[in-house]
Amino acid sequence: MPASAHDIAAAFRERQPQLGARKLQALLYYAQGHHLAFFGRPLFGDAICAWDSGLGVDALWDEETGGALGEPAGLGEAELNTVGYVLSRYGKLSTQELEDRIQAEAPWRRADAGRAPGGSALIEVEWIRAFFAAQAAKEDDLGLDPAEVKNMLQAATRRTDEPRRTDSLEDIRAWLAARA
Repeated sequence: MPASAHDIAAAFRERQPQLGARKLQALLYYAQGHHLAFFGRPLFGDAICAWDSGLGVDALWDEETGGALGEPAGLGEAELNTVGYVLSRYGKLSTQELEDRIQAEAPWRRADAGRAPGGSALIEVEWIRAFFAAQAAKEDDLGLDPAEVKNMLQAATRRTDEPRRTDSLEDIRAWLAARA
């Protein structure tokens, strides 16, 4: 069963406490996309919608404007690694840079095409999965093979006897070197 967007958002906030609401929404979209591409299943079950100003998880937006998110609950190593990966890849981009990227990408454009001004439209999970899977296949991200990264991330769920921690880039490279 996927986590809740609330718990994923809380994990982002735990690592970057000053994260603004709009940037958090963008990072949630990227986390959902990368998790779908690597695992073929959603990171969280809440829907993502296209809005005039970008996108967001409607249920979380209401919570976010109402106050603090609290602590993340029940996240496994794979989920925490996805959060860490997304922060390392997109965390330094500004909110505007993230929103510009998102609005240039196929899932948002597809949802926006049928959206009435001032309204929202669902960005289908399959659109997100297909877009990120295609991107992963095209990218030579750090020289890592997407299939090998997928295997490594799936192995993370089997390491239940070790203390919980997020893999570093060095951990990933060492793991891949040991498999070569």
